[in-house]
Amino acid sequence: MKRVILLCALFACTAGIKAQETAIYKEKQPYKSWVQMAPKLDDAFFHTPEAIRIADNVLLYQQTTGGWPKNIYMPAELSPQELEDVLAAKEDVNASTIDNDATSTEIHYLSRIYLATHIEKYKEAALEGIRYILKCQYPNGGWPQFWPRPTGYYTHITYNDNAMVNVMEILRDIYEKKAPYTYVPMNICEQARAAFDKGVECILRTQVRQNGKLTVWCAQHDEHTLAPAKARAYELPSLSGQESDNIVLLLMSLPNPSPEVIASVEAAIEWFKASQITGIVRENFTNSEGKKDYRMVPCPQSATDCPPLWARFYTLEDNRPFFCDRDGVKRFDLSQIGHERRNGYKWYNSDGLKVLKRYEEWKKEIQERDTSK
Repeated sequence: MKRVILLCALFACTAGIKAQETAIYKEKQPYKSWVQMAPKLDDAFFHTPEAIRIADNVLLYQQTTGGWPKNIYMPAELSPQELEDVLAAKEDVNASTIDNDATSTEIHYLSRIYLATHIEKYKEAALEGIRYILKCQYPNGGWPQFWPRPTGYYTHITYNDNAMVNVMEILRDIYEKKAPYTYVPMNICEQARAAFDKGVECILRTQVRQNGKLTVWCAQHDEHTLAPAKARAYELPSLSGQESDNIVLLLMSLPNPSPEVIASVEAAIEWFKASQITGIVRENFTNSEGKKDYRMVPCPQSATDCPPLWARFYTLEDNRPFFCDRDGVKRFDLSQIGHERRNGYKWYNSDGLKVLKRYEEWKKEIQERDTSK
């Protein structure tokens, strides 16, 4: 009898925890919670009523373009007024975007719930999302941040925040028939393969030459000239030590890379090696106004681990790391920009380390391939 009571209590406790988790999904949260949470949900979740409720929300937010707006926490329960606003925004086609993991996250979620439920409306919506990605690709192979938004920096070919790389990776999963895209018709898979290949061509064509030498990429490129382009006031034409890393990783993931791809990777790796910043580390502190802040200081002599860093932006002319505030003026010391931009943007990163590590493996793979010919 005690055992039965204990099991019942355990079941009630577990059910209570699950109910709390469901309630958390319904509450409004930062949009990043959605794009971080959605890919990590386990397969069992997609068989629950809560998963279907969220999927129906995703359908509500899908625009007539087939794409989705960004910065939306999709699981939030909507009030009648919010529902009315969401439905009215379906015609705001200029909000459709691939920025901040929008559209790709929703396609992936709907594809997973379709495989779990076989409810046709989810499959059709996911396919419309895929068609949106295919439609908004430029003839030169690049993707804009927003489409069909007609003006502004949104029309540039966008590597910023891995927008184009994310799209290309989902297209590759589609044409390779990886789960959850096993349902996608063959004609769309063929279009996805062609779009991916054009994307690779665009990457090769937009790699920046500095004094005639291939380097890396800008965070965005002009959709007509392919030259490095400006976005927001503090995002000037530059060589990007942030966005270039995942571009190189994508190129190194290609099977049987062409001589052009190999040359592109080798040049980018040379740039990463030459552009690493050593001997400094981030130091957090509280400033005189009581605000949290940080500065870059020399690594302590006692430090055993002081990994190299890369700046977000380097000058196109001479490869100098620079920083920029909302006034659009280049500065060459992080302390020279204001507190808001210094703390509201990622100016340094260590992601080049994963690029260099993968390169060593990739180089061996290329050598083994050449030896076996």
